Amino acid sequence: MKIVFHGENAATFHPGFAEALDRQHDLVLLPDNLESDAARDDYCTADVIIGIKFDRDTPKPRNLKLYQVPGAGYDGIDVLELPAGAFLCNCFGHENAITEYVMAALLSRHVPLVDADRRLRQGDWKYWAGGPGGVRTELGNTVIGILGYGHIGSMIAQRAKAFGLTVHVANRSHVDDRTNIDVFYTIDDFKNMLPKVDAVVNTLPLTTTTTGLVDQTAFASMKKNAVFLNVGRGGVVDEDALYFALKNGQIDHAFIDTWYQYPNRENPSPLPSRQPFQELANVTMTPHMSGWTHGTINRRRNTMAENINRVNLGHEPFNLVVK
Repeated sequence: MKIVFHGENAATFHPGFAEALDRQHDLVLLPDNLESDAARDDYCTADVIIGIKFDRDTPKPRNLKLYQVPGAGYDGIDVLELPAGAFLCNCFGHENAITEYVMAALLSRHVPLVDADRRLRQGDWKYWAGGPGGVRTELGNTVIGILGYGHIGSMIAQRAKAFGLTVHVANRSHVDDRTNIDVFYTIDDFKNMLPKVDAVVNTLPLTTTTTGLVDQTAFASMKKNAVFLNVGRGGVVDEDALYFALKNGQIDHAFIDTWYQYPNRENPSPLPSRQPFQELANVTMTPHMSGWTHGTINRRRNTMAENINRVNLGHEPFNLVVK
């Protein structure tokens, strides 16, 4: 089969991909912009495409069997434009990395390693055990509220319980195994969870029902000393509401990893929002990095290769979004 890696994101998974396949296939690397006739021809004759964008302007593959998204989010794919009969699949494998990001962010609020180092280099022993001025808080006393209980949310809950946190969860569907959940809410009732937790973590994907879900009233419901983290999708959180909640001190701090404006061909280095988050002292801004580790890449590569192996044998692939 001809397997096309469309764009820079997909190309990340190319090294070692052939070795993960059961059979030899034709692997083709294509740029994000399919400007040449040769690139468009390769795209149109692909049996499998690995990529993150497909819409009405994308060339239409004639014999496509599988469109494989190399990540969880498939909001860049217009499913109505996909060729009839093609599978659409996504993949995960990022939950370990994202959970480590969340726990590192939360721990940084209680274990001031950077500040302690900076002070001690100047002879300042503020945090010395026994001194009354440097007593710090503990993460284990935190009540965490998690929006969404999929791959990411369930892993965060598991690690949070290991640190002794009390875990509240709001989810769109019923959860049978609540081993790591202390209090459960339906997603329609999530705002009743907010005043009861110290940290709120959004892990929800962007859909028609989640767009703007965390709005002005949601932030008004949170504790004034609450910390908010977004590792789901930027659009789940109302952009203006988040900015003004931070600017006006409705919440204490935010760690934001998923945004509203991303690099593109016309602007390769944009600020991540039309609001000036970069001017706020109570936000930690990261460039959609929480899930991007060697482990994530390896796990996703193996999942995608297995899907291709299955399709080649006439079997249904895993993580099916559209059949």
